[in-house]
Amino acid sequence: MPAALAGLAVVAAPAFAAAEPPAGGAGLSLLWGLPFAGLLLSIALLPLLAARLWHHHYGKVAAGWALALLLPFAALAGAGAAFHLLAHVLLGEYLPFLALLLALYATGGGVLLRGTLVGTPVTNTALLAAGMAAASVMGTTGASMLMIRPLLRANAFRRHRTHTVVFFIFLVANLGGSLTPLGDPPLYLGFLRGVSFFWPVRHLLPPFLFCAGLLLLLYFLLDRRAFAREAPMAPALAPHRPLRVEGLVNLALLGVVVGTVLLQGVWQPGRVIVLGQPMGVERLLAVAVFLAVAWASVRLTPASVREANGFGWGAMIEVAKLFAAIFVTMAPVLLILQAGASGAAAPLVALTEDALGRPVPWVYFWLTGALSSFLDNAPTYLVFFELAGGDPAWLMGPGARILAAISCGAVFMGANSYIGNAPNLMVKAIAEGQGTPMPSFFGYCGWAAVVLLPVFFLATLIFF
Repeated sequence: MPAALAGLAVVAAPAFAAAEPPAGGAGLSLLWGLPFAGLLLSIALLPLLAARLWHHHYGKVAAGWALALLLPFAALAGAGAAFHLLAHVLLGEYLPFLALLLALYATGGGVLLRGTLVGTPVTNTALLAAGMAAASVMGTTGASMLMIRPLLRANAFRRHRTHTVVFFIFLVANLGGSLTPLGDPPLYLGFLRGVSFFWPVRHLLPPFLFCAGLLLLLYFLLDRRAFAREAPMAPALAPHRPLRVEGLVNLALLGVVVGTVLLQGVWQPGRVIVLGQPMGVERLLAVAVFLAVAWASVRLTPASVREANGFGWGAMIEVAKLFAAIFVTMAPVLLILQAGASGAAAPLVALTEDALGRPVPWVYFWLTGALSSFLDNAPTYLVFFELAGGDPAWLMGPGARILAAISCGAVFMGANSYIGNAPNLMVKAIAEGQGTPMPSFFGYCGWAAVVLLPVFFLATLIFF
């Protein structure tokens, strides 16, 4: 499969030759986005059409699509330029992303909640609400890894539990990260650009409460109906065991992760060159801390705790392989967007202003959200942040509705697909690993279309 995709890249090279290689976005052809589109289609279709092949070779397929971009690029711009592009993506974006995910995955999987926890509609709704509250403190990934296993254990006896995991992705893995820069990478990037720490909670709280409240109510009604139909399957009453938490050292390690993320926003001592790429010293230090935290979590957590949690590395490995290719293949797409009115996406950019040249909040909300559904939501946030002027003082003041629209679009609509936010795929993999069937890529997008889009449409009418 990788060889076939590499061959496809060579065949496609003449078509790419009509456009400059992705060294800048202006004048860059949309053809450079074909490998990214191919990767998305592979993620969506191959699990349905060739499940065995995908399960055993998804990493090779992903690598093949990365080569489908890099080989024509090397042919047109030279091997040195291709290496520069790869180093920029992997060192500047992917490595910090993966190190943080690894630390959160290891620590979240080392916390075990024991005791009597039965997945009734009230209990499940409470767990979703608690996960959302945790997400703005420890990030959507940290909260997802902390809460998904207790939720799965509580619902192990349920016949209908897929909807619970789908709503978990909606609420905990995405919307829950709306209120602080610690919650989701887009808001953290805004913090690094000068948006004050408490700006999100002051300006995003109303749309967050509206959307989250509607979704929690909808989930409760749906789960109550499902629970009533399967009442005979409810577990026999057992002696009540009080809840207790094991693996507490991981909560302390999670605190180290959160503190390190916050430190990067206030301490920036300079840059160093790594493989030709400038990297902030604080970012390199953070990567080292995240790796150390993951190592410490593995060493300090009793094996019995992880075994009882059903912990495994499969979900982390899947996300690492797929997102490596996603980061590489989406690079030219982001460059096209960054080119604004000078790029091939100019018709989309033109929609962000009215006839008088004034920014249109609802367009920013939907464009940021639509692209964040399939691109990484952090760089998408930055693209529209800059498109709106890039001045944090104006965006926090007179332009607050624009910044709120960008922020909500990036954070909320990462829930629209499995690849909209990294925790989505991780939660899916963990749920499937513990026996909960999950929708296909298109099936999940169908859930999002039916459940999320009407809620976002109402939020648009009220807030944007």
